[in-house]
Amino acid sequence: MSFSEYVISRWGTLSLAAAEHALVVGIAIGIATVVGVGIGLLAHDVPKVRSGSLTISAAILTVPSLALLTLLIPLTGLGWGSTLVALTAYAFLPIIRNTVTGLRGVDAATVEAGRGMGLSRSRVLLKVQLPLAWPLILAGVRIATQMLIGIAAIAAYVDGPGLGTQIFEGLSRLGSVNSLNATLAGTLGIVVIAVLFDLFFFTVRQLTIPRGLRVRQ
Repeated sequence: MSFSEYVISRWGTLSLAAAEHALVVGIAIGIATVVGVGIGLLAHDVPKVRSGSLTISAAILTVPSLALLTLLIPLTGLGWGSTLVALTAYAFLPIIRNTVTGLRGVDAATVEAGRGMGLSRSRVLLKVQLPLAWPLILAGVRIATQMLIGIAAIAAYVDGPGLGTQIFEGLSRLGSVNSLNATLAGTLGIVVIAVLFDLFFFTVRQLTIPRGLRVRQ
């Protein structure tokens, strides 16, 4: 059976796996963005909190994904639970780091100008610093998303959702009928998902970042 015939004959299974792969990554990155940006907003000007949050998130990222997924099984079980927790944890570092870097990179004179207009510290943070830091924050979310798309494939080891199942099944019976087709279908599907997410973030960037800031980026 050719690769195209394999894809056509298993389109329902492959499309469902691809949808689950994109969904679990989307949910994880959504949670990580809300929490990570929140941590960055609270920690960017508090040295101990900033250092602690970056250190912890960096330490999580050093844990091999297969090991973390396995360790989570007693707590969150097989499937979606462990996959979602692991992916969310892995996404924190680039989001928190870029949020902190972006906020701290706002020109001090701009911040003082906001305060001079009578804005409170929190309003300066939300109305002045956050919009100016947004391009860098979005870049961090984009990087985290691309990273999670690949890690999500490994979640098949703990019965997680997504295209990783196709890759694992193909590799486990390499040399048999359609083993290469299964591996290739899973791999190419993940590449397509990565491209689609990247196009999504490109669109968000065009819509949410003023032209002047895009040029500077």
